[in-house]
Amino acid sequence: MSGDGPERLRGRRREYDVLDGLVSEVEAGRSAVLVLRGDAGIGKSTLLDHLAARVTAHRVARGAGAESEMELPFAGLHQLCAPFLGHTGSLPPPQAEALATAFGVSTGPPPDRFLVGLAVLGLLTDVAARRPLFCLVDDAQWLDRVSAQTLAFVARRMLAEPLALIFATREQRGRDDLAGLPELTLHGLDDTDARALLDASADGPMDERVRDRVLAEARGNPLALLELPHGRVDAEAVEGPAPHGPGRVTSRIERSYLARVRSLPEPTQRLLLVAAAEPVGDVSLLRSAVERLGVAPDAVEPAVTAGLLDVGTLVRFRHPLLRSAIYRSAGLAELREVHRVLAEATDPGVDPDRRAWHLARAT
Repeated sequence: MSGDGPERLRGRRREYDVLDGLVSEVEAGRSAVLVLRGDAGIGKSTLLDHLAARVTAHRVARGAGAESEMELPFAGLHQLCAPFLGHTGSLPPPQAEALATAFGVSTGPPPDRFLVGLAVLGLLTDVAARRPLFCLVDDAQWLDRVSAQTLAFVARRMLAEPLALIFATREQRGRDDLAGLPELTLHGLDDTDARALLDASADGPMDERVRDRVLAEARGNPLALLELPHGRVDAEAVEGPAPHGPGRVTSRIERSYLARVRSLPEPTQRLLLVAAAEPVGDVSLLRSAVERLGVAPDAVEPAVTAGLLDVGTLVRFRHPLLRSAIYRSAGLAELREVHRVLAEATDPGVDPDRRAWHLARAT
């Protein structure tokens, strides 16, 4: 189970059954692909966490798209494949060279994307042949296009290997590189489960009008049911009409998150903005950047205590909506300064592409 607790998994028996079937397929030596689709906060990330906890006896690789990295080719692919680059020796030389060039390990002309796709397919199947492999990609709607197309290419060519590719993505208009793959759409919780989840997440007794208002606003969205009770709900809001549509629910959750962020000390808010602008979650890079801004490393503690940020081997936000809300709410001058210090803190020899990207954002 994820650290969010069993309450977050309420009302998802159908989804669990599908994931259990997928695990059985992989354990039987067959490949599997699944796209989890749904609105922000509907539970896709929690299901990925549930699956990761379910398959701890196997190998799990995780990646996530980031809105601020969509213009950086191969960024999402590198995040997923980096742990396996030691296996590239098993690839045909042209494929290994294409992958090395794509990831900046070697210099050369832009790599042939067909060769990159074949290289990723070969790399993942080679790793899976040694031990069943589950690749979990969250926020696939924010993958850079080359990564999304390459992973879709791999998903359509997996055969009889103990390998699974599971994507979590919001509904997309226009371009959708994952279209046509097996998918499962998540919907809001029914009224019974929504009420039970709201009651379990409330800090104490809730006024009945406020309770009905939160239920109406959340529209069965689990994250909204967990977050909105912590926001400010005044009498005028209770009397007013409840908003409709998933976009309004997402906006309401983001405002709730921002209210919590703005209650934190100013140095902590600056640290959160730096973390939001560097989606890889590199702890040492974050510390170096905030020090250049004159922010002490212990400024992270209020954010961790508030449950907004986890700091381990990587820096992780409580939810992608929190990251995007912080980034979008910042002023242009703030964003330029943050990207400038991130560029200064990035090693030009190890990661020249990311440094160049931060410099471009700082211009």
